[in-house]
Amino acid sequence: MSDALASTPTSAQPKAAGRARPSLAARVASAAGGGALRVFLLLVALFWLMPTVGLLLSSLRDPADIAAGGWWTVFTEPAQITAENYSALLSNDTVTGSLLSTVMITVPSTVLVVVVGALAGYAFAWIDFPGRDWWFLLVVGLLVVPVQVALVPVSELFGAVGLFETTAGVVLFHVAFGLPFAIFLLRNFFAEIPRELLEAARLDGAGEIRLFARVVLPLGGPAIASLGIFQFLWVWNDMLIALIFADSDSPPITVALQQQVRQFGNNVDVLAPGAFVSMVIPLAVFFAFQRHFVNGVMAGAVK
Repeated sequence: MSDALASTPTSAQPKAAGRARPSLAARVASAAGGGALRVFLLLVALFWLMPTVGLLLSSLRDPADIAAGGWWTVFTEPAQITAENYSALLSNDTVTGSLLSTVMITVPSTVLVVVVGALAGYAFAWIDFPGRDWWFLLVVGLLVVPVQVALVPVSELFGAVGLFETTAGVVLFHVAFGLPFAIFLLRNFFAEIPRELLEAARLDGAGEIRLFARVVLPLGGPAIASLGIFQFLWVWNDMLIALIFADSDSPPITVALQQQVRQFGNNVDVLAPGAFVSMVIPLAVFFAFQRHFVNGVMAGAVK
């Protein structure tokens, strides 16, 4: 009996020692979950924001100061900061008109893709019609079609119907290539809605339109917001499609800034604030809907 009692602490001692000395991987994971990870993420965020901060400070400096030194000299010479560049930007009809053209292209392209994509996604998810699965496979197949393949045939088509170099033509092109991803995303999200919820609404007398507006759309808000952000950023920052199909007399901001560089290479007092305005607007849209974007991305990740 005494021998058994004497052996008990000896057998428990290695287990206690094993718990007292965690492995190297456990120590690294514990450190990553604390302040070290936060410091690293903060450094990454500052590094990511550095070009934006540099562009902002450059847009607030005179062309002579820009030619004399980098934007970081503002911290030692704050007197360089001035708002004259933005006054010059507002007096430049080409740049201000291009901002209006960009809004007229981006807003309809985003709204149409969201509305049509939501309706089609609901139909593919919850409405039975002949060939539904085959049509959805066709939509998925369109996701892999590159934009460059359609430039020449669509240019000929738009030229034949009078849509070449028009705002409507650019909007239609963006809508056509944005719909496959929109339908794919929203169909998969709507399919996760519990069937019992939809059947209960139908038993209460709700038709398809009312069911879509009162039940599906509120539940699909995060996914719809994510889609809207993706589409807005893609259309706003696009240059290839705008360069080919947009009106040369009223181009979007990306094409207008490219023309400023080509024609007036030293026109920094207009280029810097114009580029910053072109950058800050989509950033503001993203941060305004950041909560919905995160909810849409994480939806369905944890079941």
